[in-house]
Amino acid sequence: MRELRVIGVTPDSTHIVCSDTESGTKFRLPADDKLRAAARGDLARFGQIEIETEASMRPRDIQARIRAGASVEQVTAESGMPAGKVERFAYPVLLERARAAELAQKAHPVRPDGPALETLHEIVTAAFAERGHTIEQAEWDAWKDEKGFWVAQLQWRHGHSEIAAHWRYQPDAHGGSVSPLDDPAGDLIDPDFGRALRGLATVAPTPVEQAPAVEPPKPVEPRPREQATPTARPQARPAQPMLDEFFEQRAVAAGGGAAAIPAPAAPAASIPAAPATPEKQAEPETEPAAEEQAPEKPAAKAKTKRGKAPMPSWEDVLLGVRSSGR
Repeated sequence: MRELRVIGVTPDSTHIVCSDTESGTKFRLPADDKLRAAARGDLARFGQIEIETEASMRPRDIQARIRAGASVEQVTAESGMPAGKVERFAYPVLLERARAAELAQKAHPVRPDGPALETLHEIVTAAFAERGHTIEQAEWDAWKDEKGFWVAQLQWRHGHSEIAAHWRYQPDAHGGSVSPLDDPAGDLIDPDFGRALRGLATVAPTPVEQAPAVEPPKPVEPRPREQATPTARPQARPAQPMLDEFFEQRAVAAGGGAAAIPAPAAPAASIPAAPATPEKQAEPETEPAAEEQAPEKPAAKAKTKRGKAPMPSWEDVLLGVRSSGR
């Protein structure tokens, strides 16, 4: 092994200049962390720097990828490093994720009406039991998102599908709280957790009550109204002046003076006159019948004209003799 001697540094101070003591040949070495660790005798730091140099991904990057939710297999495939070396840096971060998932199960879900009294694990266990799932077959996990918040995940298999629910976990002094980030998470912490996920209930048609048929009112036959029977008017006697003129003319024709006009015989019976149309109809049934109309007064008898001769008898008329003997 040839011995080298440090003779200086480069103008930019990034390399150290060394020379061969025998031949005087000059060499340079990069002034990096590995050289500094070797100069200090820090073998642990020197070994870590050597691993970082040989690998395509640094341990810090490996842990950042694991903390963000990547698995060891994914990081191994991305870095091209042996799985044993990736697991050595990923193990502390995997413990951190498991602890965060455990704390999220003890947190209280946040509902529209406020935080629930039960923990997330209690509510999810009851919801799984109501829906016929098995909580033991579900897997809990947690990781940090881009904003630095912990995200808790519950993944289970139902039939041929894989279902995953996610909550955002925020630790605090009272156990922390979790808020749903997707529909499965919201359905699991729903107070009505007994119903099926996204189930639809059949709505039965509401029977329409028919109004009772209204019978049409029966027509009321009007009762015949009682009409007041009009009182028959007595037939008026023939006018006396006309008879007087008749007998006077006949007496003159016979050659005598004015003969006395005999009194006409009384009529045998009065002929009933035609019923007059009642001027006023009877009142409705609810009121008593109107009183019968008072019979009309018989026509006044014709008065004998003053200044006329007394009516002669039939014998005087036939014999042409006055009743006075003249």
